Amino acid sequence: MPIPKLFLLLGSLSALLGVAVGAFGAHALKARLSTEMLAVYHTGVQYHFYHALGLILVGLIALQLPESPWIKWSGWLLVAGMVLFSGSLYVLAISGVRWWGAITPVGGAAFIAGWAACALAVGKAL
Repeated sequence: MPIPKLFLLLGSLSALLGVAVGAFGAHALKARLSTEMLAVYHTGVQYHFYHALGLILVGLIALQLPESPWIKWSGWLLVAGMVLFSGSLYVLAISGVRWWGAITPVGGAAFIAGWAACALAVGKAL
């Protein structure tokens, strides 16, 4: 599958999953988690959804810049960020095991690097 279509598909599926995970948190976890852990979970959902939309944007940019290695890096870094950042917050909130929080900054760094790569791809195309 071509990279632009793959990122569009992954972004759409990630957005779908973001809505499902958010609804699960709002309904099934609301009574089970402390206010603090519910806020942690909510942060994971927010960043998950923002970056799912970002991945769709990267897919659209990749349609215009299909040969750019930077746009490919951008998409994969956003995927890694969603898994590491949001995933670690979900597991932390549900399990209460604090060391999962140590993974979160790695995901945040992946988000930052992904957006930097996107900017570089677009900048080089100007």
